[in-house]
Amino acid sequence: MKTNVLTPEQITAFHRDGYVIAKGFLSPEETAKLYAVAITDDALNSHAYGVVDQSGKQSKLALWFTPGDDLYGLLARSERMVEGVAALLGSSQNQVCHFHSKLMMKEPRVGGAWEWHQDYGYWYKNQFLYPEQMLSVMVALNRATVENGCLQVIKGSHKLGRVNHGFTGEQVGADQTMVDNCLNAGLELIYVELEPGDTLFFHSNILHRSEANLSDEPRWAFISAYNVQSNKPFNEKSTSCITPISVVPDSALLDAEAAGKGHSADFLSKETDVTLTEA
Repeated sequence: MKTNVLTPEQITAFHRDGYVIAKGFLSPEETAKLYAVAITDDALNSHAYGVVDQSGKQSKLALWFTPGDDLYGLLARSERMVEGVAALLGSSQNQVCHFHSKLMMKEPRVGGAWEWHQDYGYWYKNQFLYPEQMLSVMVALNRATVENGCLQVIKGSHKLGRVNHGFTGEQVGADQTMVDNCLNAGLELIYVELEPGDTLFFHSNILHRSEANLSDEPRWAFISAYNVQSNKPFNEKSTSCITPISVVPDSALLDAEAAGKGHSADFLSKETDVTLTEA
């Protein structure tokens, strides 16, 4: 198993700020391969659905639970990913489980915004007891900039604990008064600009949002959510979130056939539930 994927300073920053960026987490070759497969993946595109923001713009996403032997599954199960998650959650690597993964597709000029929210604001309904044992990892497949609607976070807001959430159109949004209170109290708003292959690890309770993509450039991102095996939900049908990950070498991403998702994967449908999503 790889070691030192994240430095002690990065681990400290995550617990202090609620997020940390790992620059160059994927190589240019790995990132290009993932993106090339993603934009031509028939199964992924056929299972993607749109979520509309308050202005009527729409972002598309595809979400699934069990990480397979496709490229996305190999990334979610890779040594570097599992080792980094374990270090941040204070868990042994053989206790790290995969809750779900998704591809977020924010297309030029039409990709919509996401409201302020916490991931645990969505996942609370699944009745996971311990948000400290959950986090998300976002890998940039294109450049993420202010212009194309990069993620924004409120630094240190994970220390608030869970705040109330309610529906805003088709999305779940955090109590805006609490968001305003954070900013008025001096918590820093950070625009998370990333190069392709850069990766953001972020706490399940950090407040985050993104603007619509008004640029001519796409913003696609791969996001995996992780859980510790002992943090068993009381309202979740998928068992992926309590099944320890079968880890694969980092080299598998480039060594493997350029395979996308199969139609038999356990995709989430919009009709079933849209309240697992974000970013």
